[in-house]
Amino acid sequence: MKAVAIQAFGRPEGLAVIEVPDPSPAAGQVLIAIEAIGVGGVDAVVRSGAVAAYGFKEGHILGGEIAGTVTAVGEGVDVSWAGRRVWAFVGLGGGYAEQAIAPAAGLLPLPANMSAVEAVTLGSSGMVAHFGLRHARFAPGESVLVRGAAGGIGIMTVQLATRGGAGAVAVTTSSAERGDRLRKLGATHVLDRTGEGDADAPTGYDVIIDIVAGADLPSFFTRLNPNGRMVAVGAVAGHPPADFAMEMFTAFQKSMSFATFSANTVPESDRRTVTADLLTAASHGELDVVVHEVLPLEQAVLAHQKMEAGEVFGRIVLTPTRS
Repeated sequence: MKAVAIQAFGRPEGLAVIEVPDPSPAAGQVLIAIEAIGVGGVDAVVRSGAVAAYGFKEGHILGGEIAGTVTAVGEGVDVSWAGRRVWAFVGLGGGYAEQAIAPAAGLLPLPANMSAVEAVTLGSSGMVAHFGLRHARFAPGESVLVRGAAGGIGIMTVQLATRGGAGAVAVTTSSAERGDRLRKLGATHVLDRTGEGDADAPTGYDVIIDIVAGADLPSFFTRLNPNGRMVAVGAVAGHPPADFAMEMFTAFQKSMSFATFSANTVPESDRRTVTADLLTAASHGELDVVVHEVLPLEQAVLAHQKMEAGEVFGRIVLTPTRS
């Protein structure tokens, strides 16, 4: 089968289409004929080599989020899964392919009126947004700032904070056009990447959900209210400075807090329940699924180039093309 692997860490051009043997499910696993693959920031981070300490090697097949049809089941798996359309998370690799192995315990059946493309656009992004807000102890009436709101996680955070009764939902983004689109999704204030640009925006926030991190992260501590909480759910701009916490200590009397959040710390059963609820809500029209573009699997390099250029609003989805 065809797959996309890392031939050289670094730039998107280090990705290449290769031929690999068809996989076969072991006990507790299923084989999925993939219809759609979500392209996310974590894929770009792995491809860049920034997390080489986790043991990724050249030849690694990217992709963690897929949707498609179960074509085979391993020992101990309920045979009723065979032939069903499902969403699945396969970890940090294996999804950029025509077929993939997934643990049966994490499968979710797709709502009848939901496409595979919609499922991978919403699934993990919505789940991370949900638990990121929970990690921040967000409560109705509080003000929220979403830093880097034009990606999948940011778009879902805006919608879930709005649905959760936020008093204000501000966003940082790179253009007025993106700001207009985010307002339609629930944002009440649009700021530029530095956190400026809206005279009517709150001067402080109870919760900041940060998908960006990077060198500018410390400057956003000054935008936290007393007892405010910032949670980093991503690091698309890389690590913050080593001394980033000094801004918090400078404002010691505000009792601010900072945390990182990884979905790996959430029990799988909870992740599965929340993702299922979000897919159902979207299938009923209660959440907007924002697909930036659908590209063939063979154009994975182009997908990553578009992400690096900051062109993506929502999510790019790859689809295998079978003869």
